[in-house]
Amino acid sequence: MKKVFFGVDAFFDPNGGHEPSTDPGADLLAAHRQALEILRSQHFCTYGQYPWDFWEKRALARGVPGELANLGRAVMREADQHMWEPLLQAICGWEDEGEGMIELALMAPNHARFVWEKLLDTDGCRGSYHPKTGEWISWIE
Repeated sequence: MKKVFFGVDAFFDPNGGHEPSTDPGADLLAAHRQALEILRSQHFCTYGQYPWDFWEKRALARGVPGELANLGRAVMREADQHMWEPLLQAICGWEDEGEGMIELALMAPNHARFVWEKLLDTDGCRGSYHPKTGEWISWIE
């Protein structure tokens, strides 16, 4: 299935182009799914056991550089914790278990870094800090 992530074409294969038994992140996917179920039912998880924690481990196992995996983890977390708009939550991995984010990070790491930093800097396109005063300026009313 072909998807487009921030202008980058990608062919999405839920197994990452591998048989499940050879995917280095396959075992972490089950843990990710379990954490997601717990988060949705209890609204919290044990520290280090959130879906974004398992996403970061999966990304690292698939070859995403550490700094970028950590940035992606932060984006996935903020999208949930700050209740970003549904479209942004989908872009940030909440509808595909983060596969699109991993693919983007592997295919276009500089593009992923740019987009993810902008999402974090603007709290999901909600505003920005004034460059002189440091005051938060909301873009929504």
